Amino acid sequence: MSAIDTLFDQLRNSGRKAFIPFITAGDPDLEFTADVLRELVARGSSICEVGIPYSDPIADGPVIQASYTWALDKKIKLAEILDMVDGLTGELAAPIVTMLSYAIVYRHGLSEYVARAKAAGVAGLIVPDLPVEESGPLADICRREDFSLIQLITPTTPRDRALQIAERTTGFIYYVSVTGITGERKELPQQLVDNVAWLREQTPLPICIGFGISRAEHVRMLRPVADGLIVGSAIVRRVAEAATRPRKDVLTEIGDYVAELISAM
Repeated sequence: MSAIDTLFDQLRNSGRKAFIPFITAGDPDLEFTADVLRELVARGSSICEVGIPYSDPIADGPVIQASYTWALDKKIKLAEILDMVDGLTGELAAPIVTMLSYAIVYRHGLSEYVARAKAAGVAGLIVPDLPVEESGPLADICRREDFSLIQLITPTTPRDRALQIAERTTGFIYYVSVTGITGERKELPQQLVDNVAWLREQTPLPICIGFGISRAEHVRMLRPVADGLIVGSAIVRRVAEAATRPRKDVLTEIGDYVAELISAM
């Protein structure tokens, strides 16, 4: 079993849901990224999702696009990011997964990337631009290494394709709540609950919902059908303030915001 599998077993046995924050590695620098990860876990986050900056947006809204641009402008390298994660190994009581483009994985070599990330303490990866038809080789490697390959299903994914994606997924399914890009939203579509309820009947995998979630009312709406909730843009927007405000204050505000959402779960 992977670290993600073990975590969801523990959450299920205790009747709890997973809170999964997303942050961009290197925004505004890797030292602050490490501080934010510590704060997120200290406030009760279950899994932390770390975005590896990439030049071409993959369903990323303006907030996350901007954070990627800032990190890339500082020449942040994958090796530096994994070294940062490695330095936190044993300190964080929550698994870390990376979200990145398949181009990065492919360039480093599939087996090589998984081995290097696993050695750094990473528990899995999310590859939004990897089509299910081409995911077999990476999925096989991840299964062999107990390294979770978390794949996305969207509201427009045909049901037969959704089942195919679920079969190639390990760890949990990332269910995209809305059609479009990431970003904070006032409301989420009502059919979202029905879509996730159908998917739950098709697979034993945990289902975590992301995109657009930013408010306690979103959490209360989705907690009956979700195994976990993913929050990105609302946190990344707050992280960006560290470039112009005292970092201690920003960390506290991020922690307070996350604690508010977790309390609604």
